[in-house]
This record gives sequence, structure tokens and C-alpha cells, in this order.
Amino acid sequence: MKKKNTTIDDLTIMVKKGFDGSDKKIDNLTKEIRSNFKEVDKRFDKIENLILDDYKRRIERLEIEVKELKNLLAVK
Repeated sequence: MKKKNTTIDDLTIMVKKGFDGSDKKIDNLTKEIRSNFKEVDKRFDKIENLILDDYKRRIERLEIEVKELKNLLAVK
């Protein structure tokens, strides 16, 4: 078998072919990551709202209990 010499131009073409389409792959991956982060943000928003609603209910109950205690102790 005869050995073929690879020129710089041949090497440049091989490297270019290796990178062809990688920018589209990176763009697609970036879009997918952004989409996933949006979903995570939505989940955190739901969790945050659940926690805030729970705290609101607990505070309202405490306010009622404090008012009842004040009434029992005749404190204004």
C-alpha cells in the first residue's frame, strides 16, 4: 500500500468537517437548557406559593389566638 502524505490543506478540511454543524448542536442544546430552566422556575414558583400560603394561614391563626388570649386576659 502506498502511503499518502496529508497536507495542511487536507488537515484543515478534515478539522472543518469535524466542526461542521457543531454551532447548530450548541444552539439546540442552549435552547433545551433554557427551556428546562423555565420549567424549574415554574416548579419553584409553585413551591414558593404553597409555602407562602401555608405561612399566611399560620400567621392568621396565630393572630386569632393572640386576640383570644388578649380577650381572656382583658388586655388591650
